[in-house]
Amino acid sequence: MSSTTGTLYKITTFGESHGPGVGAVVDGCPAGIKIDTHRIQRQLTRRRPGQGKLSTPRNEADEFEILSGVYEGISLGTPIAFFVRNTNAKGNDYMRWADIYRPSHADYTYHIKYGYRTPLGGGRASVRETIGRVAAGELAAQILEQELGIRTVAWVNSIGKVDSPVMDNPPQSIDEVDQVEVRCPHLPSAEAMVKEIEAAKLDGNSVGGTIGVIVYNVPPGLGDPVFDKLEADLSRACLSIPACKGFESGSGFSGTRLRGSEHNDIFEPDSPAPEPGHRPGIEGVPQIHTTTNRSGGIQGGISNGMPITLRLAFKPTATIKKRQDSVNEAGEATTLRAGGRHDPCVLPRAVPIVESVVNLTLMDAYLRQRAARPEWWQRFKKH
Repeated sequence: MSSTTGTLYKITTFGESHGPGVGAVVDGCPAGIKIDTHRIQRQLTRRRPGQGKLSTPRNEADEFEILSGVYEGISLGTPIAFFVRNTNAKGNDYMRWADIYRPSHADYTYHIKYGYRTPLGGGRASVRETIGRVAAGELAAQILEQELGIRTVAWVNSIGKVDSPVMDNPPQSIDEVDQVEVRCPHLPSAEAMVKEIEAAKLDGNSVGGTIGVIVYNVPPGLGDPVFDKLEADLSRACLSIPACKGFESGSGFSGTRLRGSEHNDIFEPDSPAPEPGHRPGIEGVPQIHTTTNRSGGIQGGISNGMPITLRLAFKPTATIKKRQDSVNEAGEATTLRAGGRHDPCVLPRAVPIVESVVNLTLMDAYLRQRAARPEWWQRFKKH
């Protein structure tokens, strides 16, 4: 089903942007996990609307409830249901153009696919659907950190024509990223990005950009050939985020400008060097690393023990205040000047969403690898 993803760590999201609420059901969370609800709420708060002058004025606290699967803060191994009530929905704002297909929205494609659609906001296509992914993804993040030490950090890397050098010196923590509202940890770039967003907003327009991601402490061995390569699963998860239109792993498109001798990541033995005749690792496979990381931590679709690096492209928000030509449900040409409450730039709020879908993907890959090779788990789990 299109609202379900994952193999062993499986999530199903539900709800619409202007319905009673949204959420997710997680099936496959191991029993006995101590759940830090404050961290889940922190991620939801980082994602929520109404955070400041750069985001939509829709103001919701996005306080979550756990409906099942947890007792006294410990997972039971049964399905965990997260739910967030919509408390500031204003569906009537959309009735003025209920029969008009909004440019670059999912109105027409949903209508042609299902023969029926909701005119209230974006429905399932709204970014509000991602609340369930964020809650389930933060639960995954806690398990990955507790058992393997994995940490995922995302940031705004560019807005419009304003780029930053952060990919060359990635942040170590979420706290670094959150020091400024635009969530770019390079202050001069962040200041220019704010001006870019404010200029688009003043013009009744919107602007896109890119988000960078780094995942620390990833053990080698995650991912499966051929169709379940780790970067393939990551790209599927990331491109399922509303407004995400591009995905790069490691050197991405820039790597196409290099020769193989320039691009190859050279292997080195871990330091200190092993004793003669002794090869640490699993079943005689040594522990090694690469001197560069143009592969972005993934080779042959399997993690190699280096940090995973990604970059994602997000298009400008589809809803703008400028008048645009369109077509209504009767097939007649018309014009539209949309109202409602929307972000002039989705990038700052997309940061925790990106972190969450990456963690969902890694959590599923981790459980698959742990089940397939228990000796791998014994070698790489935190003690």
